[in-house]
Amino acid sequence: MRIITGSAKGKRLFTLEGEATRPTSERIKGAIFSSIQFDIENRRVLDLFAGSGQMGLEALSRGAERCMFVDSSREAMEIVKKNAVATSFFEKSRFLVSDFRNYIRKASGREKFDLVFIDPPYDLGCCVDAAAALVRAELIIPGAIVVLESGEEKIDINDQRLSGYELIRSQDYGKKTSVNVLIYRGEE
Repeated sequence: MRIITGSAKGKRLFTLEGEATRPTSERIKGAIFSSIQFDIENRRVLDLFAGSGQMGLEALSRGAERCMFVDSSREAMEIVKKNAVATSFFEKSRFLVSDFRNYIRKASGREKFDLVFIDPPYDLGCCVDAAAALVRAELIIPGAIVVLESGEEKIDINDQRLSGYELIRSQDYGKKTSVNVLIYRGEE
């Protein structure tokens, strides 16, 4: 794993050993960033389910203003911090070991993000719940881009929980991974 482009281009990233996390493949990461490449600069990023931190760090490398990394695993967060140091983005980063629901509840009204990566362990199937919770907690602003990476969980933009979101791009990668890029338009 490495940073694809930007100020930290080519920097190698550390990952957790074993099956505890599932890093996004370079092919999928490249496709995601290709689809949002003109909407990254100066964004405030939330990397929910951070894992190794590669999505948030890639955004920082491409000009995002800052990134909040959240993961429920203390070991994963140590890897994220190590990667933030290696890419020289530690100062632009904040780190929190927390379950996503607790983080969203506690951050409600205190943070505002305009680029969010939601890539939970596939067996959790909580992409739609997390995206809806961000809106309820007023953690995203109109115009925010929200990237959902899921396994078997199917994302239906007509789901009432996704009210206010518009689908920009949807792509399946093999039989196991779906990526949906949404833009939050605000409450209707």
